[in-house]
Parts: sequence; structure tokens; C-alpha cells
Amino acid sequence: MATEATENIELVPETEARKSVPIIGSDAHALTVAREVAARLKEHAALRDRERKLPHDEIELFSSSGLWGITVPKEYGGAEVSNVTLAEVIAIVSEADPLIGQIPQNHYCLIEDIRLEGTEEQKRFFFDLVLKGTRYGNAFSEAGGKNVLDIQTRIRRDGDGFVLNGRKFYSTGTLFAHWIPVLALDEQDEAVLAFVKQGTPGLAVIDDWSGFGQRTTASGTVVAQNVRVGPFEIFHTQRSYDRPTFAGPFAQITTAAIDLGIARAALHDTIEFVQQHARPWIDSGVERAAQDPLTIAQIGDLAYRIHAAEALLERSGRFVDVAKREPTEESVAHAAIAVGEAKIATTEVALLAASKLFELGGSKSTLAKYNFDRHWRNARVHTLHDPVRWKYHAIGNYYLNGVKPARHSWN
Repeated sequence: MATEATENIELVPETEARKSVPIIGSDAHALTVAREVAARLKEHAALRDRERKLPHDEIELFSSSGLWGITVPKEYGGAEVSNVTLAEVIAIVSEADPLIGQIPQNHYCLIEDIRLEGTEEQKRFFFDLVLKGTRYGNAFSEAGGKNVLDIQTRIRRDGDGFVLNGRKFYSTGTLFAHWIPVLALDEQDEAVLAFVKQGTPGLAVIDDWSGFGQRTTASGTVVAQNVRVGPFEIFHTQRSYDRPTFAGPFAQITTAAIDLGIARAALHDTIEFVQQHARPWIDSGVERAAQDPLTIAQIGDLAYRIHAAEALLERSGRFVDVAKREPTEESVAHAAIAVGEAKIATTEVALLAASKLFELGGSKSTLAKYNFDRHWRNARVHTLHDPVRWKYHAIGNYYLNGVKPARHSWN
């Protein structure tokens, strides 16, 4: 299935024209903007979760900040920030609201799909859209198959174009997207991404996500019924895993960063609640909960675990940067293992911090008005993205037996 240019696509289609979006020019600038945006997103995060209010305005604020374009390659006008910086940007936003922090995750992955597998014309076109504020969603996973790689969605040649049919789930952020890349198998059973505009005839996005965590990510269903796709919108994504690339570790580091943000937010709320509302235990002999020696020790334990997770995430970002610059069997394996170690740390500390909040805050911390259970719900749901038990296996098998992790989006 060859990718061909088409004369019918304008460089900036009228339907994709966005308001002026600033171009972020450096890693430092990206971190500054992320902190500014996060402060705004945090304001009503608990209320949005409680009422399951979809963050349409907040997504506009987020994407119009320029942060959705920070990984566009420099030769196409972007900052191409390091993966260390990108992970911290995602963690900063996710600390404010992990539901919003998760939404551009696949957008960033798709930018790398374009970079890895796009033609020169495709790169110019789709990167230009990103820098103008266009958001990419995703329709990758399917429910009900024997595993996550059991893809039933199909794309077939039809005249001078293609026809797409299938049903997707876990389509995070697609409700807010301007383009929806759909993962499908072609007539040779090879995985391709078909970029489909929101509103294309035959494409339906259904807001039916009912998970008890990450409630406003709109991670629901996408249905494609005889959707027509041009050759220009096809990317051969399978090739990114047939050869060593950093695609898998990149997808994983963005996931780990979200969990780190959840852990930070849970610890922040724990400290604030203990200082202002919690009571010391009767046997402690102190006047305030913040003076309780066992509470102090538990806060210390959480702080060190979060800082260890931060260090592992930063370290893994450096490995991913190397694998991006010099993609070899060894560099990609090193990156996958480093990110796996970070993923274990961020997963475990997010779940621990979200649970310890109630233990240290006491019964009052469970009152609905605080909505602190959102931290645990978000951590528990998001960390199900891929099982940490297999990270331990991959790491042990690598160091003990020299077995490199399999190349896919979960390593």
C-alpha cells in the first residue's frame, strides 16, 4: 500500500484553520508555559471530576498555549523539546488535572508516527497543522479481542482511495480532536494509521466512557462505517516496530509522566489536609497531626518515593533521547528498560500516595466535599494501561538473560 500525494489537499485546509497559536521555542519556555497553564487547569479540576464535566474550554486553553506543538521537529518549525522536558511538562499538567494531562498523550505519539513514517509532503502538511493548533486524537485499541494487538478494524483499497471499517474503544481525547488517526490492518495484514478528519461521513465518536477514574478523558467509542480515506492520510505505523525505533519507549514515558503527576497531587493534598484538618492520634502525645511522629515518617516515605520516581523518569528520558538520535537494537532496548523502571516507580507511588492520603488524613478526608478519592480512582484506572508485573519481568529478563524487550507500544 504505497503512500501517494494528492493535489486535492490544501496545505492548510479551511476547516482546519485555527486561531493564532504561539510557537514555543525552547525547553525552558515549554516548562514555564506548562506551569502557567497548569495553574489555570487546577482551579476547577475537582469539580469537573465530580460532575463529569467534559473540559472543552480547558482543552482549548491547553492546546492554544502552544504546548501541543513542542515536539514538532525543529526543521519543521517546532521546538522539538527533549523527552526529559516533555515528560516533565506532562507531569506538571497532570498534577493539576491528570484527566487533561492524559488527553494529548496520543497526540504526541502521533507526531512521532508522522516523523518516523511520513513522506516529506506529509510531514510538512501534518506538522504545520499541529503548529496552528490542530489536535490529533486516537482510535487505536479495541474491546473484546484476545489481547491488545487483536485488531479487527480493516482498511481496503477502493478505486483511487481506501475504505475503512471498524469499532474502537479507549479512544482517549478523540471527542476533542480535529483529526482522528484510526489503527487498521490493510489487505496484507499490516498495521496502518488512517488519519480521518472529525466529522467525516461514516465516522462516529461516542462519549460512552464509564470508567470510575479519568472520567472526563472521553475515552469512549469510535465507529468507522465505510469511511473513505485518501492515500495521503495513510501512515505505515507497523514499520516503526519492524525496525528499532524509540516509538515504544516514547509511548511509555508519556504514560509514566501522568502517573507521576497524580502522585504529586495526592501528596500535596495529604500535606495540606494534615496541616489544616487532621487530628493526631491519642497515643502520640502531640497537639497537632503534623507533629505526630508516625505521620511525619509516612510523609517522609512518600516524599522520597516520589523524588525517586522523578529521578527515574528523568533518567529514562535521557535514554529515550539517545534512542531517538541513534536508533539501534541496543539503544532502543536500553530506553525500554529505563522507561520500564520509571513506570514501575510512578505506578506504585501514585497508588500508594493516593491511598495514604486517607490513612493520614483520617475519616474526615473521605467526605465527598473534598473529592480526594479522585486521586486513587485516577491512579488505579490510568495505571491499568499496561501491567507493571510485566515490567518487572522485562527488566529481570534483560539483566539476567540478555533478552531485549519485544518492540511494541507497551515497551
